[in-house]
Amino acid sequence: MTVDDTATGRKRLEGQLGVVAIVFMVVAAAAPLTVVGGNVPLAIGLGNGAGAPVGFLIASTVMLVFSIGFVTMTPHVREAGAFFSYVTEGLSRRVGTGIAVVALIAYTAIQLGVYGYVGWAIDDTIRFYGGPSAPWPLYALAIMAIVAVLGYRHIQLSAKVLGVALALEIAVMLILDAVVAGRGGADGLNLTSFAPDAISSGPLGIAVLFALTGFIGFEATAVFRDEARDPERTIPRATYLAVLLIGGFYTLSSWALVVAAGTGDAKEVANRTLNGEANMLLDTTLDYLGPLGRDILNVLLLTSLFACVLSFHNVIARYQFVLARRGLLPARLGAVHTVHASPAVSSIAQSVTAVVILLVFAVLGLDPLVGVFGSMAGVATLGMVTLMGTTSIAVLVFFARRPELVEGRTFSTRVAPALAVAGLVGSAWLVLSNFTLVTGGSVLASTLLALIVPAGFVLGLLFGHRLHDADVVV
Repeated sequence: MTVDDTATGRKRLEGQLGVVAIVFMVVAAAAPLTVVGGNVPLAIGLGNGAGAPVGFLIASTVMLVFSIGFVTMTPHVREAGAFFSYVTEGLSRRVGTGIAVVALIAYTAIQLGVYGYVGWAIDDTIRFYGGPSAPWPLYALAIMAIVAVLGYRHIQLSAKVLGVALALEIAVMLILDAVVAGRGGADGLNLTSFAPDAISSGPLGIAVLFALTGFIGFEATAVFRDEARDPERTIPRATYLAVLLIGGFYTLSSWALVVAAGTGDAKEVANRTLNGEANMLLDTTLDYLGPLGRDILNVLLLTSLFACVLSFHNVIARYQFVLARRGLLPARLGAVHTVHASPAVSSIAQSVTAVVILLVFAVLGLDPLVGVFGSMAGVATLGMVTLMGTTSIAVLVFFARRPELVEGRTFSTRVAPALAVAGLVGSAWLVLSNFTLVTGGSVLASTLLALIVPAGFVLGLLFGHRLHDADVVV
């Protein structure tokens, strides 16, 4: 490994990522096919049944409103630390440090959760086609090795890998959506999902909750700022485009699954999926695209999971990179590779951390879906809602202290961030009040998991005094 962290070496990450490349990174982190196959049946079965697509529409609206203040503040943020940097600029270094720890917890949790999911999914696929069964950690470790190699190298390589996988999975899912719309479902083509009776037929909040988990990875637009081409134009465009694509895709695809199952039977079909008696996404694909279509979608589900963990790996490595440059983590993690212009040391450290924790899960004998994916998704969701809510508060405070920047932009600097805070506080309540549904554990276990996020924030506050402006490289 060759890195340069001397005074004459590289001081910033470099790249020429455009709007499309950054959108690929963000949407890949959201793992659209994984969300459609996993979160959508949960939203339908545990939530308001046929009205679940409205939950994804509401979550998309909250994210879009949040993006307005987020994007407006972007030109005034000194470094590519995403939520951590925004909170530092708007509130204080200590609060920013607390949020940075929360971000590391959230991204590490969801990455580990997806590793559990992908390990199970690979084993399930091999057994489906008549192959031998193997412990899920073996498959997860194999995926980790590939992610480690790609994360170590230049970001353009990761963007290309994510781009190919993402384009294929979205294309096949959109074909399925189109065929369902063309043929109609059990009850014919309809918009019953958006009718008041369907929306109020069950707990809409649960559908919103599972929709929000599908946006984890959203902040990656700003994380890659130093590696973006013309960041003041690229980042805002990528942010809005990513939200619209993710939200639109989720809403459309969840509606298509409801139509395919029939508005009256969608909840029952989803619950059969949750009970392990069916697979809502793959069964629908079999009915509308045939065995070949099901096989293709099954493979693309695996590539979706891979793209997801690769994107999260890149985000975590860059968070550690920024924290190291600020003096909170060992300075060596802030080194930049002289050839790949990547945070190579941070990437290696992230890989080692993931392996160690995964091995602990394996030794404990946790179930890969409920014990690993479910519990880690719960922690990550609470963390992300906390991150975005605090960031919106930081936007409000930042512009309140700089009235000269507000003139002519009252909506984007004050109204939109305030609306985002309200929406995210409501979302946090939904997450906490339904936390056992997300984690799949007992009340005690769920409470302990929920406390990880505030504990991480407090830990960051306590160690915030270690930050020094002189250590920041911008």
